Amino acid sequence: MPSLIEVKHLKKYFKVPAGTNHAVDDVSFSIEKGETLGVVGESGCGKSTLGRTIIRLQEATEGQILLNGQDITHVRKGELRRVREQMQIVFQDPYSSLNPRMRIESTIMEPLEHSGRFHSKAELRDEANRLMDLVGVDERLRRSYPHELDGGRRQRVGIARALALNPEFIVCDEPVSALDVSIQAQVLNLLMDLQEKSKVAYMFVTHDLSVVRHISDNICVMYLGQLVEKAPSRELFAHTLHPYTKALLSAIPSTDILHPMKRLPLKGEITSPINPKPGCRFYSRCPYAKEACREPQQLTMVSDRHFVSCCRVAEINTL
Repeated sequence: MPSLIEVKHLKKYFKVPAGTNHAVDDVSFSIEKGETLGVVGESGCGKSTLGRTIIRLQEATEGQILLNGQDITHVRKGELRRVREQMQIVFQDPYSSLNPRMRIESTIMEPLEHSGRFHSKAELRDEANRLMDLVGVDERLRRSYPHELDGGRRQRVGIARALALNPEFIVCDEPVSALDVSIQAQVLNLLMDLQEKSKVAYMFVTHDLSVVRHISDNICVMYLGQLVEKAPSRELFAHTLHPYTKALLSAIPSTDILHPMKRLPLKGEITSPINPKPGCRFYSRCPYAKEACREPQQLTMVSDRHFVSCCRVAEINTL
């Protein structure tokens, strides 16, 4: 049985005055039904571009995107509309992603109306109310405008809109980064509850490793457009192998004053994603870099379902 989402050697390049920006460069992974894949990395590493390319908001430069075994990389018009009913997105900023001139109720009803599944306004309104009940939007707020709601409630509206067409897959593009910590927990728990009920799959894009640890089944770590480590969530946190992932984890504040995690500082200039040279893109900042790291690196399985792109991984992790 095919995976729900399968990405094969996906590339997304942008032409810029200085050359070609390799925003996503030869990325491969799969996501199963009802599973959450966390994608983490620093700002500008290509996480959001990867998500938008998978759901066809941007055209891929090379590679394949498969949905339930069907290649959707270059589908057009009517077929693309059908595909997009199965794949949705929750954006980072819940205010700018909502139309400020539309009431909350109308925002939820709009995709339902375009779907052609409902034959009367009453049916549309009933379904919109069901969705708002599902995500916890109070009845008294449903005729409000986005600016009248706080960030957490606006993000609940964004989630309801994404769920409107009953998709199989949702890209969550930093959905809690603009929210207070207490509200973040509410939204994360809501997403997990909805997944348990509907078996929807998520690709959860974030720069916050503590968040991705809470919600993800598997995690991919990105650096300048490429995957450097990929593993089940528990395995990644228990046995971190790539130097960049080690540095990310060491930056998480620790409450254990007796056994604090040793900080791994990163020095040197970040390699430009524009016309990058072959070899490891983390080379200029890596404390373990050797001449061999200037050669192209491959994502290699080092243990069960644990992949690392580093030619010195065995040596580094025995030091």
